[in-house]
Amino acid sequence: MTRKDPFFWVAVSCGMLIFAFILLPLVELVTAPSVAMLKQTLHDKTVLRAIWLSVYTAGAAAVISFLIGTPLAFVLARTRFPGKKLVESIIDLPIVIPHPVVGIAILGVAGKNHWLGKIMADLSIRLMGSVSGIIVVLTFVGMPFYINSVKNGFEAISPRLENVARSLGASMSGAFFRITFPLAWRSILVGMIMCAARAISEFGAVIIISYHPMTAPVLIYERFEGYGLEYSQPVAVWLVLVCLTLFLALRILAPSAPGNRT
Repeated sequence: MTRKDPFFWVAVSCGMLIFAFILLPLVELVTAPSVAMLKQTLHDKTVLRAIWLSVYTAGAAAVISFLIGTPLAFVLARTRFPGKKLVESIIDLPIVIPHPVVGIAILGVAGKNHWLGKIMADLSIRLMGSVSGIIVVLTFVGMPFYINSVKNGFEAISPRLENVARSLGASMSGAFFRITFPLAWRSILVGMIMCAARAISEFGAVIIISYHPMTAPVLIYERFEGYGLEYSQPVAVWLVLVCLTLFLALRILAPSAPGNRT
């Protein structure tokens, strides 16, 4: 029997430590509430409304990121231009900006003292305390994850395939939709998963823009502040289970295909 290198056992030990670090709090969270309390929480319309709002707004953020982020990701993957590094850095900014700062920044632009806020007010568009405001915030924080994932997917596809299509008479858009887009579909779905995952967990920016209507993270915080762990844990358990179900479903819809490792 081949003797394992000591580094192998170091890696195994680190892996076990990481798994314990991740699973121990989650297992405690899931097992703490009783089955009766979980059932009671599931019949709470406020909880169901908050979870649905989180799923709906996170999904909307992912769809918006798909629509307006895909063309930009393609351009960043295929072209070089002065200031490209600056553009990529600006796109990544929402990843590192503190969450409450995101809400304050968006609120400053949407306020009545800003020219854009005045235009929005004239058009009866309201972000403060609205579902639209939540979607704007979640798109802001989730967009970088989508763009980076899809850009990496486009970069993994050889530009020669597009050049061949162009040489045969296809337009740039035709080559994109017939060649590049189908080959990058898995990266696009992964990007949407990443965007939705980041969005559904957002709390700090959402609570600045829209405390009401409540998303699930805001409701969990409110119940923890008002009633403690006993009443906040069941809501958290259902949110974790909903997220797990969504991610499993999305990964089933996007299996790894031989020869399509994007």
